[in-house]
Amino acid sequence: MEEQQVEFDGEMEACIENCTECHRICLEAVQHCLRKGGAHADPALIRLLLDCAQICQTSADFLIRNSELHRETCAACAEVCAHCAEECAELGGEDAQMQECADICAQCAESCREMASGDN
Repeated sequence: MEEQQVEFDGEMEACIENCTECHRICLEAVQHCLRKGGAHADPALIRLLLDCAQICQTSADFLIRNSELHRETCAACAEVCAHCAEECAELGGEDAQMQECADICAQCAESCREMASGDN
């Protein structure tokens, strides 16, 4: 059986990279929040960060596999990332790590929105 090589266009490759980076940053943010305590350790925020990390990993996987359903996972990822970006930005004023998380989540949300609505 011949193996089919998948070629990614620039937009798809960028989305995979954004999702992978967002996954990593959200997991790092969970550890940061748990160490910091207080409002940072709010269970709803920790759950959202973990949700965001998971949907980012799933979206990247769907894109890498060139799944026919990647638009659906990217649409969900965009929604979760946008919500996560908002929540992290609220803590990002004096917290560089949470601001970094907010920024990458917003970037990933935009990238996934483009993939969800694009011709890919």
